[in-house]
Amino acid sequence: MDFEHSPRSLELQARVAAFMDEHVYPAEPLFHQQAQGDARYRQPPVLQRLKALAREQGLWNLFLSGEHGPGLSNLDYAPVKEIMGRVLWAPEVFNCGAPNVGNMEILARFGTPEQQERWLEPMLAGEMKSGFSMTEPEVASSDATNIRCEIRRESTSSGDHYVINGRKWYTSDAMNEACQLLIVMGKSNPDHPNPHLQQSMILVPKNTPGVHIVRDIQVLGYDDAPNGHPEIVYDNVRVPAANLLLGEGRGFEIAQARLGPGRIHHCMRLVGCAQRAVELMCRRASTRIAFGKALAEQGSVREDIAHSWCDVEQARLLTLRAADKMDREGNKAARDLIAAAKIVVPAMACRVIDRAIQIHGGAGLSQDTFLAQAYTYARFMRIGDGPDQVHLSALAGQLLKRHGQPAVR
Repeated sequence: MDFEHSPRSLELQARVAAFMDEHVYPAEPLFHQQAQGDARYRQPPVLQRLKALAREQGLWNLFLSGEHGPGLSNLDYAPVKEIMGRVLWAPEVFNCGAPNVGNMEILARFGTPEQQERWLEPMLAGEMKSGFSMTEPEVASSDATNIRCEIRRESTSSGDHYVINGRKWYTSDAMNEACQLLIVMGKSNPDHPNPHLQQSMILVPKNTPGVHIVRDIQVLGYDDAPNGHPEIVYDNVRVPAANLLLGEGRGFEIAQARLGPGRIHHCMRLVGCAQRAVELMCRRASTRIAFGKALAEQGSVREDIAHSWCDVEQARLLTLRAADKMDREGNKAARDLIAAAKIVVPAMACRVIDRAIQIHGGAGLSQDTFLAQAYTYARFMRIGDGPDQVHLSALAGQLLKRHGQPAVR
């Protein structure tokens, strides 16, 4: 693995870091102020201003390659995304926020020209947001074959349509007023003998009759405004057959193509969160006095700082290793390292951010630092995009298949 990033990546790292220093960090208090009250699910004006500025400076859609983006490899994008991840909402400033990133990627890869013109182009321009509606409250959605939401085809005199019935939750971003599109995964072929060919994905405009937002789901007490993670009921929602993505029974295939890069992107962001936590830990320990001396002079605090730095470095290297293998051998070949990173990085971020909270005392639990909300994000990601147990089992299966056979003598 070549640890030297390309000149293009180094340039973008410097430019994104400078943009964060000049514009994003100073705007954190205002962003949270504008994401409260009756208007908390609207696009905060400060976010809109920063998005326009980032786009003007060419710091836009950095995750996409080809005609839609700068063509960065995963390895070159990783440190750029890490810098964005130091502020939870910053990726959206550069139009690189989840779940829009994953939705744009699958529309760019699998969408028809008509679907791309209607949905992808406005998303690439930052004019609209979207949600990904997969997880269901009634079943263990870590096993996608459990999904019950029905996608049923109907042919009438008015044309071919699909009718959708089901209940979803944790449809991130769907509370935001800029969210106009929901990508829904459900069963279109429930009797197919292959359980991985029973699911489909379909594009549902959020304003379609029958789409009912029941409530926003809080995560450890946060409603995550201005985006939210709502529970949604699809009650006889009717959309044209042309809204189906790729074809009937292709939903699992699309999900796998979407979730692989998505998982590593979350790891990149979490490394940034944890790195910032280490830096805050050091500043706090150097300036806070307890029992007659600075916290930085006390043994247990010093150990926490050292362990945290080691944890971040190890997780960063694993993330870069996975990104490098994705670039060289493809996402499928890199699924072992993607799983390993998804196991290691969120757990690392939880540990490191927890130490930083401890060193900050009561301030670490408050809204005066980013730590409490960053911990919530890290803890959420031990479940989101697949819980630890699923990735542990999948990785063990790959290793046993690779190394578990008796050696040939």
